[in-house]
Amino acid sequence: MSRILVIHHSQSGKTARLAEETARGVRSIEGAVCLAKHASQAGLEDLLHCDGILIGSPEYFGYMAGIIKDFFDRTYEDARKHQEIFKKPYALFISAGNDGAQAALSIERICLGYPFKKVAAPVIIKGEPGAEDLKACFELGGAMAAGCGLGIF
Repeated sequence: MSRILVIHHSQSGKTARLAEETARGVRSIEGAVCLAKHASQAGLEDLLHCDGILIGSPEYFGYMAGIIKDFFDRTYEDARKHQEIFKKPYALFISAGNDGAQAALSIERICLGYPFKKVAAPVIIKGEPGAEDLKACFELGGAMAAGCGLGIF
């Protein structure tokens, strides 16, 4: 069984839709448990007790949402004291107004500091999410849950 933490922030609703599909993908894997939370509600205990983390952010000014950064700021110092976070698998989904690359890069740089282990390329959605975009998020969630459940990650 794998426990996957899905955190996100959304103002327009786009990233929330992506998070819902990502969480649905996690839940599609037998034995997987999904803990989906707004980043403001997630904390160290969530991070310590998950097998993998999926992070969703809108792109703001070529950067991640501030509340995503806040999650990292609130958990980093205490997380460093816990061996179980080292090399925890993670992947990203980004709702982009531009190209999303810098938002993804900013999160990836922080994840190196924990250190987490990147297990998939970021899913970057430009504009309004379509059916293929939602499918990509569903597959990302399923892949994370299956990979953690099988011990691949």
